[in-house]
Amino acid sequence: MTIMEFSMIPLDKGPSFSRYVARILTLVDQSGLEYQLTPMGTIVEGEWDDLLALLSRCFQDLQREADRISLQVKFDYRRGPAGRLKKKVLSVQSRAERPLKTSYNS
Repeated sequence: MTIMEFSMIPLDKGPSFSRYVARILTLVDQSGLEYQLTPMGTIVEGEWDDLLALLSRCFQDLQREADRISLQVKFDYRRGPAGRLKKKVLSVQSRAERPLKTSYNS
């Protein structure tokens, strides 16, 4: 299973990108993959090919309107079952032996 974190913004559309982020998040939501929106990007969990296909769909959708796009992406692959999106955070909290500010308990 792979976790992908990405941020994709049209650089030629002014100082606010929330309209475009919302549109990309619609595609992410429609993918059926587990995801989490963060202030700096979106984290999605899935199979490698599904994640790459989603990334391409998002880029192609944004490309219809934007002449310049900034894209940052990173991947974390680990053989095994799904559910790491939440388990990784819980594991760190357990080792810290205290609650940490996360989207699961903030």
